[in-house]
Amino acid sequence: MKANVIVEKAFAFSLSMIELYKYLQERRETVISKQLLRSGTSIGANVEESTVAQTRKDFITKMSIASKEARETKYWLRLLQESQMIKGDYKKYIEGVEEIIRILTSIVKTSQNNTKSINNS
Repeated sequence: MKANVIVEKAFAFSLSMIELYKYLQERRETVISKQLLRSGTSIGANVEESTVAQTRKDFITKMSIASKEARETKYWLRLLQESQMIKGDYKKYIEGVEEIIRILTSIVKTSQNNTKSINNS
């Protein structure tokens, strides 16, 4: 169940990052916007790849990478928010990525614990 939720949330978040990228590009912000586009869409790409993982370890690895990308995205969003290089309220994006981080963290921890349980059996 959670994997389906994260697939949809990550995809929707990727779309929002594309829109934010366009907005920032229109305002001539090129460096952070490209970083955001890369890390923000990478979350969904890694989550999507995890759905066809060959092993539990592969699944955990892909979800862990997605989590790292989400944390990087949060960093860039916080930088935009605090610096106000491009005036705007980035709070909804930050809240969105924080929710994704919470879900990914839960998925990774649960998967790791399940792997430990299987290995200890």
